Amino acid sequence: MTADPTNTNPETPQDLQGAPSAEELEAALAANEADTQAAAANLEAELAALQAKNAELADQYLRAQADVQNARRRADEEVSKARKFAVEAFAESLLPVADSLEAGLAAQDATIEQIREGTEVTLRQLKQALERNKVVEVNPPAGSKFDPHLHQAISVVPADQEPNTIVAVLQKGYTIAERVLRPALVTVSAAR
Repeated sequence: MTADPTNTNPETPQDLQGAPSAEELEAALAANEADTQAAAANLEAELAALQAKNAELADQYLRAQADVQNARRRADEEVSKARKFAVEAFAESLLPVADSLEAGLAAQDATIEQIREGTEVTLRQLKQALERNKVVEVNPPAGSKFDPHLHQAISVVPADQEPNTIVAVLQKGYTIAERVLRPALVTVSAAR
């Protein structure tokens, strides 16, 4: 079936290819303007929502920054207090030792035995105070293996024991919370 060129029916494709009428142009412009206004309204609404979200995030950021600064300030204050009062418990545990020493010095008519007994009691108090504060004595027995982390060899002597073992302790060492405060000064056996 072929199209008749003489057909004047307005719904034919030939009529659609002509120039648009003024009404059609006006309707198209109105529709285009309505679409543009709707798109602009959508963009404005989107912009307003984004600006509100931006303001909310900026507020959250400022609050988070303030929280971080407050936490940092509190942590600095805690560290400062910890440093300032770190020895408080240790000093408190040494006060009975100082009291015992003062009482011993105040005794005018004490015998040698009483002075010795008072000194032993005071030494026990001191050792207990050290232990309560995690200060542990390092006093290795003779014949134990030399440990360079806990001991300091002052001299090496020939001895009838295994090489590199402790012969004698010249001065006790101490650790505090498993960290060497002072190594024990020892004499070590030489290799044979």
